[in-house]
Amino acid sequence: MPDIAHRDKAPPVLHTFADSDELSARLADFVIRTQNEALERRSKFTIALSGGSLPTILARHLIDRTDNAVKWDKWQVFFADERLVPLDDPESNYNACKKALFDHVPELQRSQIVTIDESLLSNAEEVADAYEQELVHAFVGKDAVRNPVFDLILLGMGPDGHTCSLFPGHPLLKETERWIAPIEDSPKPPPRRITFTYSVVNHAHKAAFVLTGAGKQEMLARVLDEPELHIPSSLVRPAPPGVVYFFADQAAAQQTRYPVTSFSQ
Repeated sequence: MPDIAHRDKAPPVLHTFADSDELSARLADFVIRTQNEALERRSKFTIALSGGSLPTILARHLIDRTDNAVKWDKWQVFFADERLVPLDDPESNYNACKKALFDHVPELQRSQIVTIDESLLSNAEEVADAYEQELVHAFVGKDAVRNPVFDLILLGMGPDGHTCSLFPGHPLLKETERWIAPIEDSPKPPPRRITFTYSVVNHAHKAAFVLTGAGKQEMLARVLDEPELHIPSSLVRPAPPGVVYFFADQAAAQQTRYPVTSFSQ
């Protein structure tokens, strides 16, 4: 298992909110703050998105703003995992993000959004290799780096504790060489996907889980209160100075005994 000891890593930070709307508003604040920190380091903001309910929660308080706080022209968007389906398929994470977010932000150009190569869909290995090359182009350039360092990776968590397409007991949990790995036996349909590995997730400046609803309460408690179980989501612990955050509404957080940190705007 990768980085099980978590030595010298910052502990997770749990923020809880009364409901999903308050969570969405504070998540928008968090994203903008992280964007601004990134733009102090260089001229772009690298962010990776997930599917599920995340696109809708993220979009709610980011689009249609009047304060010009979101510097859309500086964003470079990737996907923490993707299903090997056409980009207009209902199962596509890109498609979910497009409908909830991208279609409502004309300032965000299609060239800023890095998607899978649809022409390679018949070969999962080739899709993964091509997407990894996109990370090489974005992060390596002329510099020899061990791993890409995203400014922010936004994550979901399944009822089994999986995140990205890293599932309990799957061999990909032990992958240490690849940045992007194919998976053709996902226990959750569709079976064919590509995913970030921990080599990417655990080198982000910030990773953040976004969790709403009572259906998340049991697994969130296990991830935060029992890290020794090595549930895939509990293995997300970025290397210093990175930090992992959990944004949860009260329904999702009602079982955990983990200390809550107040969110400061």
